[in-house]
Amino acid sequence: MIELTTSNFMNEVELSDKLCVIDIYADWCTPCRALAPALEELEREYPQVKFCKINVDKARNLAEIFNVSSIPLVAIVRDNTYLDFSEGLVPKENISQLIEGYLTENERNPKESF
Repeated sequence: MIELTTSNFMNEVELSDKLCVIDIYADWCTPCRALAPALEELEREYPQVKFCKINVDKARNLAEIFNVSSIPLVAIVRDNTYLDFSEGLVPKENISQLIEGYLTENERNPKESF
C-alpha cells in the first residue's frame, strides 16, 4: 500500500489511470487498525487497483480533500475524481462490492497476454 504524501499525491492519485482505493486512517484509531488486514487482502485480490493510504496525523491537508469527518474512511478515486467512499469499520465484502462497482469490464476480465 502506497503511503500518500503531499509530494507524491499528484503522481500516485491525480495522474493515475487506475482505480485508486485510499485508506484514510490514524495509527491511534482502533477501527482503522482493525480494517487494515481486510484492505491488505483486497490489495492482493485486486492487482489491477492501486491501494494507497493517508495518515491523517501526517497529511491532514490530503485528508481534507476528502472532507473526512470520521475515520476510517475508504475513498474510491479514478481520473482525479472522488467517486465514492465507505466510512467506519465495515466488512471486507462491503469494500469489495464498492470496488467491483467501479471496475471497468476490461479490469474485471483482463485479456491474457501471450
